Amino acid sequence: MKPKISIIVPIFNVENYLSRCLESLLNQQFKAVEIICINDGSTDQSGSILNDYKNKHPEIIVVHKHNNGVSDARNDGLRIAQGDYIGFVDPDDWIHPFMYDELYQMAVRENADIVMCSYVREFGTHSNVKRFDGPPFIAYKGSELKSVLLKRLIGPTDKEAASPENLDSWGTVWSKLYKAELINKHQLLFTDLKLIGSNEDTLFNIHAVYHAESFVFINRPLYHYWRANESSVTTKYNCHLTEQFLTLYKLMENFIEEKKLGSEYKSVLKNRISLNTLGLGLNTISKSNKSTFAERLRQLEKIISSDHMKRSLRQFNTTHCSIAWKTFFFLAKNQSVLGLFIMLTSIEYLRKTVR
Repeated sequence: MKPKISIIVPIFNVENYLSRCLESLLNQQFKAVEIICINDGSTDQSGSILNDYKNKHPEIIVVHKHNNGVSDARNDGLRIAQGDYIGFVDPDDWIHPFMYDELYQMAVRENADIVMCSYVREFGTHSNVKRFDGPPFIAYKGSELKSVLLKRLIGPTDKEAASPENLDSWGTVWSKLYKAELINKHQLLFTDLKLIGSNEDTLFNIHAVYHAESFVFINRPLYHYWRANESSVTTKYNCHLTEQFLTLYKLMENFIEEKKLGSEYKSVLKNRISLNTLGLGLNTISKSNKSTFAERLRQLEKIISSDHMKRSLRQFNTTHCSIAWKTFFFLAKNQSVLGLFIMLTSIEYLRKTVR
């Protein structure tokens, strides 16, 4: 029987978390699924764990391949997916038993191209629900998709920029269910992280939302996002991230020009670049960055003194920001490297400890 939903799980060296993830997928209320596990060249026991599950559960499909990154693994999953709808789950995360049932029923009821839910950030010692402002249910259709949601994905408005920690909260793919027809018709694929460093989810969603006719948000936390995995690629220092982000910005700029989206989209992209001071800064101070303290200060100075960043920070409006963020961006605009380093260290500590 053709599955209603294809769930794509890219896997690389997650033996400690993989069973938890797969059990949550197998224990869903919604059963008409295929679970496509792409083993992206794991060198731990992930491959053996997958084979054991495959032998016991016919709904699990396993593909073993050479390591080529999460984007390529997801793209491989997209090429073989048979479901009417497609979802993505990361292998160190898990889902609520009713997640795909709720997303699917909503997608069918509203004839939605994309349905999204909220999520819970899991830190090991505590959990923290990601709060989204607004009602329990929001539907975007037609031109409103571009004027509100597409713009939000490209970058925040001045008011939205007041919360830099929310920059890509709408951009994740694992909190969503997509109509397969949308993805297949427009040949949507993920961009290689070796080119853009991060934000492959947001870039995918920019294209998906541009082509979509309807989008529904269910303001309920149904996905559990594991933040305590120290081996995750998102927690490791990336010495190429600044250059890769320049490629990301160029792709977004080209998209805005190609689709003739207008100056307001260019403005929110500049806000994104300004807010990326935070992401680039946290990458620089990461404990996996083995550079000396002086070298990390020089790396941070290079980020905030680049022409791209200086131009964006110059026009960045902090009117709606809290005192703390006003201070952060004041330091960045005025290239106060030591002050910025101290604030970034404090932010990193709070990210991991505050409930």
